[in-house]
Amino acid sequence: MIIKKYQGKTEQEAFNAAKKELGEGVVLMNVRNVKSKGLFAFLKSPVVEVTVALEEETEKPSYSKPETPKNTIDVSVAQNFTEAIAEVRKVEENARINEGNNEKQAIEKQLDNIKKLIEETIQKPEVKDGDETGDVAEEAETESVAFMKLLYNTMIENEVSETYANKLLDEMETINKPNVPIDHMLENIYQKMILKFGSPEPIAESEKKPKVVFFIGPTGVGKTTTIAKIASKFIVESKKRVTLLTADTYRIAAAEQLRTYANILDVPFRVIFSAEEMECAVRDFRESDYILVDTTGHSWNNVAQKEAMMALISAVEGQCEMEVYLVVSATTKYKDLIKITDAYKEVEGYRLIFTKLDETSSYGNLLNLHLHTGASMSYVTDGQNVPDDIAVFNPQNTVKLLLGGKQ
Repeated sequence: MIIKKYQGKTEQEAFNAAKKELGEGVVLMNVRNVKSKGLFAFLKSPVVEVTVALEEETEKPSYSKPETPKNTIDVSVAQNFTEAIAEVRKVEENARINEGNNEKQAIEKQLDNIKKLIEETIQKPEVKDGDETGDVAEEAETESVAFMKLLYNTMIENEVSETYANKLLDEMETINKPNVPIDHMLENIYQKMILKFGSPEPIAESEKKPKVVFFIGPTGVGKTTTIAKIASKFIVESKKRVTLLTADTYRIAAAEQLRTYANILDVPFRVIFSAEEMECAVRDFRESDYILVDTTGHSWNNVAQKEAMMALISAVEGQCEMEVYLVVSATTKYKDLIKITDAYKEVEGYRLIFTKLDETSSYGNLLNLHLHTGASMSYVTDGQNVPDDIAVFNPQNTVKLLLGGKQ
């Protein structure tokens, strides 16, 4: 794993410098403002420093679930582990606030606290009288195994697939040296999982008009409300011209719901019944910055509706720039999510939007589906309020929750 820092006048300038040197696969880990130092520092403009990471390709040997160590894990382990994750966040905050030697000292102090806190969660094996088994290396190895078991159980409790949990720990073994401190193990798994998610990819701005954005997915996941939230953001915050289309002619309520949003936002609206009408709408609204298209929600085994959706997307290809977003609910079972995504495998390059995060306490499916499909994460929603309850996916916050942290 490569971790480096870059500076620039803006966050984007610094991040672009990182991508220029390390490539497009680089992932943003942290951003902070850096004040200029020296006698004439007040004359210099502050700069933005970004910390980025790039995962190096490594051989991945097969991995089986770690064996239960001889020592036991205390019943309060989950609570203490949550506190440990909270300490990680404090480290990040102090890294932004403190500078120079003060920053280094603050980080070292916080990491010491993390190490002590995690070590308290793992019971040391009892040493019998006269039994000189206090071998430091053996004890450290036992603690490492217990900690790996703790990581595994925490991910499983958050509904991360056993397959992916095993792979993550397998990769941990390839990068962790013997007797590595537990706080380093925690930092490694945190960074590794952020890299797995990669950088989020929301709807990108385009110089060409219009950009057509399709929203696909099963019924009942909140596609229409999600479209309204995104449209509101574009109109209110970015001052963009937006047109709303719906091809969901199977449910009258869906069309009327989007029509109501269009009236409130004072934007054009049209119901689309065929691929020909889709082509016509793109021509009619060619001055719009974005054309957001609500499609019919259908089950994975409804071939006719899937073919109709594919015809709409095909009608736009080649005419203008286009993006497709698969909208799924975070409350859906992983087995069903696999069936849903497999039904849309003919749609190339779609990105993922997860809705209803406020209705679940387990976020493992976000990682599961991202790894299963290889699709980029884009937005998440956590309520019905338009336009507030939507945000660009944040990998750092999600990984914190997957490792037992609190909201």
